[in-house]
Amino acid sequence: MSPDKRTAPKKKTAAKAAKPKAAVKNTRAEEPLPLAMLSSRPAMTIAAPQSPVSLIDSRQEGRYVYGIIQTKDQLLFGKMGIGGTGEQVYTVAHGDISAVVSKTPVFIFDPTRENALAHEHVIETVMKQYTIIPMSFGTVFRTDDDIREVLRSIYPSLKDVLKQMEGKVEFGLKVMWERDHIIDELKKEHEEIHRFHHEITRKHLQSTYLARMQLGRMIEKALQERSTEYVREVYEDLRGVCVASRDNKPIGDKMIMNAAFLIQREREAQFDAAVNRIAKKFGDRLNFKYTGPWPPYNFVNIRLKLERGTTG
Repeated sequence: MSPDKRTAPKKKTAAKAAKPKAAVKNTRAEEPLPLAMLSSRPAMTIAAPQSPVSLIDSRQEGRYVYGIIQTKDQLLFGKMGIGGTGEQVYTVAHGDISAVVSKTPVFIFDPTRENALAHEHVIETVMKQYTIIPMSFGTVFRTDDDIREVLRSIYPSLKDVLKQMEGKVEFGLKVMWERDHIIDELKKEHEEIHRFHHEITRKHLQSTYLARMQLGRMIEKALQERSTEYVREVYEDLRGVCVASRDNKPIGDKMIMNAAFLIQREREAQFDAAVNRIAKKFGDRLNFKYTGPWPPYNFVNIRLKLERGTTG
């Protein structure tokens, strides 16, 4: 059912499971940079104080950093660097860890779709062979030596994170519903709401402000309770196929869950099957969309203190 997803992160859409088997649609990811109730933990933060980063002088050549991998070898990944110039992507090593970089002028990169896709494409390529700890979009250093100095300063932390993330990938899962459909269900199935709505209708009180306000509050409370119940059930069903999860804020009225799951790479097929089982169980009530595999964007945060450059 699942193709070899290691070749490139893909967007998977678990269809509303009105069919005998929940379908998974694989397409090119449209969300390249993803910017709990289940074994959830905050992202591990690696701080590099006073890191030699400059974001000012565009006349100076710098180094764009995509992420960190464990290798001491000098590697070349191809001419695909960000910025549209096709710069070679290579590694800068300190001991047995390396930054994946390409040459670039020193300036602030706008998070345009083109730049985001270029950033993502490099990470996709590296992910085929290595566990990569992603750097934030737009991280620029002055020189290779500056990069080595930062690697040296946070070496123990990077080694620890690389060990913990080895062989693991991230999947994003969004769960949506149609509020109007759920409200109609509540008016039929929720005893208190059904009785009150029937009373308003029977007495022709639809235009009564206080009655409508009271019914609205009852419905909102019931929606929140049902949303919490559904989300808890989804997390519970995925408990056995992931290492950790992270709950992000839903976007818009239709989304009730926006989560990231960290899983062992060899369990991708199990996660795929589990999401489809859940989609089939909920049928038309919920719509599931998930993306991946990604590096652990939501589980690792390399935070650098920027040093403002001079234009002298």
